[in-house]
Amino acid sequence: MLTFAAAVFFLIITPGPGVLSAAGVGAAYGVRSGMRYVLGLFIGNNLVILAVITGLAALILANPIVRTVLFALSTFYLLYLALRIAFAGSELAFAPATTEPGVLNGILLQPINPKAYAVNTALFSGFAVMPDAVLTEAVWKLLIVNAIWVPIHFVWVWFGVRLKQLDLPAQLQRRVNYGMAASMLLVVGLAVIAEI
Repeated sequence: MLTFAAAVFFLIITPGPGVLSAAGVGAAYGVRSGMRYVLGLFIGNNLVILAVITGLAALILANPIVRTVLFALSTFYLLYLALRIAFAGSELAFAPATTEPGVLNGILLQPINPKAYAVNTALFSGFAVMPDAVLTEAVWKLLIVNAIWVPIHFVWVWFGVRLKQLDLPAQLQRRVNYGMAASMLLVVGLAVIAEI
Protein backbone atom coordinates (compact mmCIF):
# COMPACT_ATOMS: atom_id res chain seq x y z
CA MET A 1 0.00 0.00 0.00
CA LEU A 2 2.98 2.36 0.46
CA THR A 3 3.75 2.15 -3.26
CA PHE A 4 0.11 2.87 -3.98
CA ALA A 5 0.13 5.88 -1.61
CA ALA A 6 3.30 7.23 -3.27
CA ALA A 7 1.69 6.86 -6.69
CA VAL A 8 -1.42 8.68 -5.46
CA PHE A 9 0.69 11.55 -4.12
CA PHE A 10 2.74 12.04 -7.29
CA LEU A 11 -0.21 11.62 -9.67
CA ILE A 12 -2.41 14.07 -7.77
CA ILE A 13 0.12 16.78 -6.91
CA THR A 14 1.08 17.41 -10.54
CA PRO A 15 -0.73 20.37 -12.12
CA GLY A 16 -3.99 19.58 -13.85
CA PRO A 17 -7.30 21.40 -14.25
CA GLY A 18 -8.46 20.58 -10.70
CA VAL A 19 -5.45 21.78 -8.73
CA LEU A 20 -4.78 24.74 -11.02
CA SER A 21 -8.36 25.94 -10.77
CA ALA A 22 -8.27 25.43 -6.98
CA ALA A 23 -5.23 27.71 -6.83
CA GLY A 24 -7.00 30.20 -9.09
CA VAL A 25 -10.10 30.32 -6.90
CA GLY A 26 -7.88 30.78 -3.84
CA ALA A 27 -6.01 33.63 -5.54
CA ALA A 28 -9.13 35.37 -6.79
CA TYR A 29 -11.62 34.82 -3.94
CA GLY A 30 -9.75 33.71 -0.84
CA VAL A 31 -9.67 30.67 1.42
CA ARG A 32 -13.41 30.23 2.09
CA SER A 33 -14.36 30.24 -1.57
CA GLY A 34 -11.41 27.97 -2.30
CA MET A 35 -12.62 25.48 0.32
CA ARG A 36 -16.16 25.46 -1.11
CA TYR A 37 -14.75 24.89 -4.59
CA VAL A 38 -12.50 22.07 -3.36
CA LEU A 39 -15.53 20.44 -1.72
CA GLY A 40 -17.12 20.38 -5.18
CA LEU A 41 -13.95 18.98 -6.75
CA PHE A 42 -13.91 16.32 -4.01
CA ILE A 43 -17.49 15.25 -4.73
CA GLY A 44 -16.87 15.31 -8.48
CA ASN A 45 -13.65 13.30 -8.16
CA ASN A 46 -15.41 10.65 -6.08
CA LEU A 47 -18.13 10.44 -8.75
CA VAL A 48 -15.39 9.85 -11.34
CA ILE A 49 -13.86 7.18 -9.06
CA LEU A 50 -17.24 5.44 -8.81
CA ALA A 51 -17.61 5.58 -12.61
CA VAL A 52 -14.14 4.01 -12.96
CA ILE A 53 -14.70 1.32 -10.30
CA THR A 54 -18.12 0.30 -11.63
CA GLY A 55 -16.94 0.24 -15.24
CA LEU A 56 -19.34 2.98 -16.33
CA ALA A 57 -16.45 5.13 -17.58
CA ALA A 58 -15.06 2.18 -19.58
CA LEU A 59 -18.49 1.47 -21.05
CA ILE A 60 -18.96 5.08 -22.19
CA LEU A 61 -15.40 5.42 -23.45
CA ALA A 62 -15.59 2.09 -25.31
CA ASN A 63 -17.46 3.83 -28.13
CA PRO A 64 -14.69 5.13 -30.43
CA ILE A 65 -16.72 8.13 -31.60
CA VAL A 66 -17.61 9.22 -28.05
CA ARG A 67 -14.02 8.62 -26.93
CA THR A 68 -12.60 10.69 -29.80
CA VAL A 69 -15.04 13.56 -29.24
CA LEU A 70 -14.37 13.63 -25.47
CA PHE A 71 -10.61 13.39 -26.04
CA ALA A 72 -10.70 16.28 -28.53
CA LEU A 73 -12.84 18.44 -26.22
CA SER A 74 -10.61 17.69 -23.24
CA THR A 75 -7.43 18.40 -25.23
CA PHE A 76 -8.76 21.69 -26.56
CA TYR A 77 -9.91 22.66 -23.06
CA LEU A 78 -6.45 22.00 -21.64
CA LEU A 79 -4.79 23.90 -24.49
CA TYR A 80 -7.18 26.79 -23.92
CA LEU A 81 -6.34 26.82 -20.22
CA ALA A 82 -2.60 26.72 -20.94
CA LEU A 83 -2.83 29.60 -23.42
CA ARG A 84 -4.99 31.63 -21.06
CA ILE A 85 -2.41 31.16 -18.32
CA ALA A 86 0.59 31.90 -20.55
CA PHE A 87 -0.87 35.08 -22.02
CA ALA A 88 -2.30 36.47 -18.81
CA GLY A 89 0.30 39.27 -18.89
CA SER A 90 1.67 40.28 -15.55
CA GLU A 91 -1.35 39.17 -13.56
CA LEU A 92 -1.35 35.88 -11.74
CA ALA A 93 -3.75 33.70 -13.68
CA PHE A 94 -4.39 30.05 -13.00
CA ALA A 95 -7.97 29.80 -14.19
CA PRO A 96 -9.60 33.16 -13.61
CA ALA A 97 -13.38 33.35 -13.34
CA THR A 98 -15.73 36.30 -13.60
CA THR A 99 -18.01 34.99 -10.85
CA GLU A 100 -17.16 33.25 -7.63
CA PRO A 101 -17.09 29.49 -8.25
CA GLY A 102 -18.81 27.31 -5.71
CA VAL A 103 -19.41 23.65 -4.91
CA LEU A 104 -21.40 23.01 -8.10
CA ASN A 105 -18.61 24.40 -10.29
CA GLY A 106 -16.14 22.04 -8.65
CA ILE A 107 -18.46 19.07 -9.12
CA LEU A 108 -19.02 19.89 -12.79
CA LEU A 109 -15.30 20.25 -13.59
CA GLN A 110 -14.32 16.69 -12.68
CA PRO A 111 -16.45 14.78 -15.23
CA ILE A 112 -14.76 16.76 -18.05
CA ASN A 113 -11.32 16.59 -16.44
CA PRO A 114 -9.28 14.03 -18.40
CA LYS A 115 -6.66 13.86 -15.67
CA ALA A 116 -9.31 12.67 -13.18
CA TYR A 117 -10.13 9.66 -15.38
CA ALA A 118 -6.52 8.89 -16.23
CA VAL A 119 -5.31 9.06 -12.64
CA ASN A 120 -8.23 7.15 -11.14
CA THR A 121 -8.13 4.46 -13.82
CA ALA A 122 -4.41 3.96 -13.22
CA LEU A 123 -4.87 3.84 -9.46
CA PHE A 124 -7.92 1.61 -9.27
CA SER A 125 -7.12 -0.80 -12.10
CA GLY A 126 -3.44 -1.05 -11.26
CA PHE A 127 -1.68 -1.78 -7.98
CA ALA A 128 -3.53 -5.00 -7.18
CA VAL A 129 -2.87 -5.49 -3.48
CA MET A 130 -5.83 -7.70 -2.52
CA PRO A 131 -6.72 -9.72 -5.64
CA ASP A 132 -8.99 -12.05 -3.65
CA ALA A 133 -10.88 -9.18 -1.98
CA VAL A 134 -11.67 -6.68 -4.74
CA LEU A 135 -14.29 -4.74 -2.77
CA THR A 136 -12.06 -4.43 0.31
CA GLU A 137 -9.20 -3.29 -1.93
CA ALA A 138 -11.42 -0.66 -3.58
CA VAL A 139 -12.54 0.69 -0.19
CA TRP A 140 -8.95 0.91 1.10
CA LYS A 141 -7.81 2.59 -2.09
CA LEU A 142 -10.70 5.05 -1.89
CA LEU A 143 -9.76 5.96 1.70
CA ILE A 144 -6.07 6.37 0.81
CA VAL A 145 -6.80 8.43 -2.31
CA ASN A 146 -9.07 10.81 -0.40
CA ALA A 147 -6.68 11.06 2.58
CA ILE A 148 -4.01 12.32 0.18
CA TRP A 149 -6.27 14.16 -2.30
CA VAL A 150 -7.91 16.51 0.23
CA PRO A 151 -4.75 18.05 1.78
CA ILE A 152 -3.07 18.40 -1.62
CA HIS A 153 -5.98 20.44 -2.96
CA PHE A 154 -6.09 22.62 0.15
CA VAL A 155 -2.35 23.25 -0.29
CA TRP A 156 -3.02 24.44 -3.85
CA VAL A 157 -5.74 26.82 -2.58
CA TRP A 158 -3.29 28.11 0.03
CA PHE A 159 -0.63 28.45 -2.70
CA GLY A 160 -2.99 30.64 -4.76
CA VAL A 161 -3.90 32.78 -1.74
CA ARG A 162 -0.23 33.23 -0.80
CA LEU A 163 0.89 34.12 -4.33
CA LYS A 164 -1.78 36.79 -4.53
CA GLN A 165 -0.70 38.18 -1.14
CA LEU A 166 2.96 38.33 -2.20
CA ASP A 167 2.26 40.99 -4.85
CA LEU A 168 5.16 39.74 -6.98
CA PRO A 169 6.93 41.96 -9.54
CA ALA A 170 5.40 41.77 -13.03
CA GLN A 171 8.35 39.86 -14.53
CA LEU A 172 8.23 37.17 -11.85
CA GLN A 173 4.45 36.88 -12.19
CA ARG A 174 4.91 36.27 -15.95
CA ARG A 175 7.43 33.51 -15.18
CA VAL A 176 4.94 31.88 -12.81
CA ASN A 177 2.31 32.02 -15.59
CA TYR A 178 4.70 30.49 -18.12
CA GLY A 179 5.62 27.71 -15.70
CA MET A 180 1.96 26.90 -15.06
CA ALA A 181 1.20 26.98 -18.80
CA ALA A 182 4.17 24.69 -19.50
CA SER A 183 2.79 22.25 -16.92
CA MET A 184 -0.59 22.26 -18.65
CA LEU A 185 1.06 21.72 -22.06
CA LEU A 186 2.96 18.78 -20.59
CA VAL A 187 -0.37 17.28 -19.48
CA VAL A 188 -1.74 17.81 -23.02
CA GLY A 189 1.37 16.27 -24.59
CA LEU A 190 1.22 13.20 -22.35
CA ALA A 191 -2.48 12.77 -23.12
CA VAL A 192 -1.85 12.96 -26.87
CA ILE A 193 1.06 10.49 -26.66
CA ALA A 194 -1.05 8.08 -24.60
CA GLU A 195 -3.89 8.28 -27.13
CA ILE A 196 -1.64 7.53 -30.13
